[in-house]
Amino acid sequence: MSILTRKKFIRLFAFGSGVMVTAQPAAFAQSAQQKPPALPPELVKEFVIAGHGNLEKVKQMLDKEPGLLNACWDWGGGDFETAIEGAGHIGSRDCANYLLQQGARMNIFCAAMLGQLEVVKALLTAYPQLKTSRGPHGLQLLHHAAKGGDDARETLAYLQSLGAS
Repeated sequence: MSILTRKKFIRLFAFGSGVMVTAQPAAFAQSAQQKPPALPPELVKEFVIAGHGNLEKVKQMLDKEPGLLNACWDWGGGDFETAIEGAGHIGSRDCANYLLQQGARMNIFCAAMLGQLEVVKALLTAYPQLKTSRGPHGLQLLHHAAKGGDDARETLAYLQSLGAS
């Protein structure tokens, strides 16, 4: 019968920890190797700018580089923006709908601009503090709903009734 001494415990612990520490970076390195390189920053910036209303350019760029769909540009100071968010804050329904059809990530700001009242209500019911949340460039939900025009009229009225600023 073997007695586990302090010395044996330390050796076992050190060996076990070493295996765990060396195994994790190897697994991480393997998954990182499977990803293509980061997209060129200027390409991302160009796509995000196109998302502000240039549907033909969005289509062309996405055909050439599908990875742009959810690519995010940092304007500085934590002001991050995707193409669909650019479409959302200027009211470009055609760009937003096209990007959504391609699988872009929807958010509450885009939903407000598109007049997706039930989506906005569901999110604000679950997370009421979102009524004052800021999207790209610090623009709030009311701005996005206002940019949605007649299609977002009910959403705008709902946000105003909640005291959204």
